[in-house]
Amino acid sequence: MKKPELLSPAGNMEKLKMAIIYGADAVYLGGPDFGLRALAGNFTRDEMREAVGFAHGRQKKVYVTVNVFPRNDDLVSLPDYLKFLQSIEVDGILVADIGVFFAAKRIIPQMPVHISTQANATSVASVEAWRNLGAERVVLARELSMREIKEIRRSTDAELEMFVHGAMCISYSGRCLMSSFMAGRDANRGNCAQPCRWRYALTEEKRSGEYFPIEEDERGSYFFNSKDLCLMGNIADVIDTGVDSLKIEGRMKSVHYVASVTKAYREAIDSLLDDREHFAVKNEWLDELDKVSHRPYTTGFFYGRTTEDDQIYGTSSYTQTSDFVGLVLSYDENGFATVEQRNNMQSGQEIEVFQPTLATFRQKIYEMYDDEGRRIDAAPHPQQIVRMKMDKRVEPYSILRRDVPYGEG
Repeated sequence: MKKPELLSPAGNMEKLKMAIIYGADAVYLGGPDFGLRALAGNFTRDEMREAVGFAHGRQKKVYVTVNVFPRNDDLVSLPDYLKFLQSIEVDGILVADIGVFFAAKRIIPQMPVHISTQANATSVASVEAWRNLGAERVVLARELSMREIKEIRRSTDAELEMFVHGAMCISYSGRCLMSSFMAGRDANRGNCAQPCRWRYALTEEKRSGEYFPIEEDERGSYFFNSKDLCLMGNIADVIDTGVDSLKIEGRMKSVHYVASVTKAYREAIDSLLDDREHFAVKNEWLDELDKVSHRPYTTGFFYGRTTEDDQIYGTSSYTQTSDFVGLVLSYDENGFATVEQRNNMQSGQEIEVFQPTLATFRQKIYEMYDDEGRRIDAAPHPQQIVRMKMDKRVEPYSILRRDVPYGEG
């Protein structure tokens, strides 16, 4: 079996570092322009240069999204932006618009170009057309089944990428007009208002003001509201498709999400490739995916057409089983970790220490000091720096988290 690339989202510099430290082979990010996540942190040009340096220093790759569907005015600054990306030596760009594609092939011809899922590649013909035009990789539409992906793999030499985890868009591979019509925010230019997650009810033309629930729920129905994609339980079938890259969705998700999901898939992929004969999906990997904020999971279209079971009708809220409360900055020989607070921490709380390479363990918080050396019982201030006594050695970038009742988030 070919070992696929694990590709993780990087919504900002901290998330990029966490993705790489927790096991990603490559990350994808957006700059201030031409991407489809206008509300993500995104990267300034200086930050993008730093990001490439950080990744390349660890033999990892950086891909930049240029997958907006541009208007004429957007094209004025495109050449300069593409030349900048080439100058900082990004490893590839993602595009969806054929005009942007040809501009890239003309302006920066040596740059690998990946075709975004927004281009709706659903067939061998589509993938081969892009390859013949000069694309190095095609991100397959989320709507494809395992059988269809295998057929495409057998019929093309192009690199193939597929989503294995994250939010699902109700519109075909993300090509949505609802946000433009309902909120004046163009999803195809990176500014989606997510109207598919709003509540809806049925109305009759001549009965203004009367709302008839589609489900037996007085709040209305979230009938556009897809569950989140999760193919962890089917990772062997995913790798058997022969795709080159497995992609995690979530540039707008948290640091906790990026680290936890990346590490879970990293360990699953490595375990499978190390010993296919005895491989089994571990409960700890599935539990890890429950600890981050998510909607209930589905395998999407991977095994065929979706049904009503792949939608959520009663709520648009997320669930999670853990809260991210602190990030380890360093550890000293006296057994203390310097921690940046991310949520209220108090003495007596039990926490879980989730680490990039060392084993996860649990302990109670029983000794904390502020940055002036005074003993404290709580760390309530955002990003407060504290020193905390640890039961075991911990790595920098370890995540401290505490349990929350299932269903909260």
